[in-house]
Amino acid sequence: MEYIYILKQSLIWLLTTFWCYQFIISLCALIKLKDKTYIINKNHKFMAIIPAHNEEKVVGNLIESLKKQTYDKNLYDIYVIADNCTDETAKVAKQSGAIVYERFDEAHKTKGYALQWFLKKKIKENADYDAFFVFDADNIVDKNFITNMNKKLCQGEEVVQGYRDIKNPTDNWITAGYALFYWTMHRFYHLARYNIGLSPLLNGTGFMVKFDVVKPNGWETETLTEDIEFSLKQIIKGKKLGWATDAIVYDEQPTSFKQSWSQRSRWTVGHMQCLKIYTGQLAKAVKEHKTLMNFDGLLYIAGTAPMLVITFGLMILNCIMYLAQEMSTGLFIINILNYLIPTLLTPIAISLVVMILEKKSIKPMIKGLLCYPLFMGTWVIINLKCLFKRETTWEKIDHVRNIKISEVKEEVPEKI
Repeated sequence: MEYIYILKQSLIWLLTTFWCYQFIISLCALIKLKDKTYIINKNHKFMAIIPAHNEEKVVGNLIESLKKQTYDKNLYDIYVIADNCTDETAKVAKQSGAIVYERFDEAHKTKGYALQWFLKKKIKENADYDAFFVFDADNIVDKNFITNMNKKLCQGEEVVQGYRDIKNPTDNWITAGYALFYWTMHRFYHLARYNIGLSPLLNGTGFMVKFDVVKPNGWETETLTEDIEFSLKQIIKGKKLGWATDAIVYDEQPTSFKQSWSQRSRWTVGHMQCLKIYTGQLAKAVKEHKTLMNFDGLLYIAGTAPMLVITFGLMILNCIMYLAQEMSTGLFIINILNYLIPTLLTPIAISLVVMILEKKSIKPMIKGLLCYPLFMGTWVIINLKCLFKRETTWEKIDHVRNIKISEVKEEVPEKI
């Protein structure tokens, strides 16, 4: 039993150290920095790329918002990749003013494959573009998105994530959970790291990549989370990603728990795929580059799942010690509550702070805040499930909300 006690204390110290590090880094989100100086002053030429699978109900709204950009209309083109579509996505996109490429490959259906297929064509054409954006078909885009991304390119940033906001945060507790999660990640993970010279990560949609970055091989990803994978590959090379608080894209979140479970399961499996493929490469990069940025990237991919396992391991060790009568009932209850109470209350408290900092309306989100621990709790269950059963097939998330950019309250987050 002495060995169990030693193991328990070691795990507690490891867990405490990990979260203290995360807490210290997150405080850097409160730092206000001066804007970077321009390396060049140029209006660049862009591609807006929209991979779309059966998105006839929403893709027109995204194209409409892109056509309303304040940026010079002659300096960007809108492309839709109608990927294995069986509906009118291609027709709607053409009628809305996009250039449409139709792709049919039932064996390779994820966004990563669609991007690789399209970008290889553009590289072969030696297309005259400086950079490209990637959007999901259900997105709508703030009118200043391209203008603000162009500033980042002028400042020398080659891979930049925009601010991914939510267009339906108050639909139900599930969409509220997504909103609170993304707002928290934007402020306390991405912005915090960007402020002190570490690297944020791409976040699925609303990001920019300098065209030269993907030449000559295109968009080479193989996991279910192509955004995280691409980010890690940049970090391994010693390259920081950028963050654009004022380049805003609004994303639709699923309202069905079944679809949310499927989506988050896919993300978790993709994370585990990245863990398997890139942990060793990130460790080598830490040794080669000797920077905190590379260590932070390693900690992101190799720390999340193990910390979850350690937390549950500690609860099991407490149960073992209690059953072996090495711990009183009172102490056992206190120890379990030490894990459960922070798990339930901390997300609510952090979310409230984030909403205040991001100037989000709290009243419409009260029910979502109260249910947020349930949302995150189901994600914990998903993580545990995926440790043993990993579904790697892609399933489409239905997007049906016909929300136009004019209907979204465009609140620009406080510029940092």
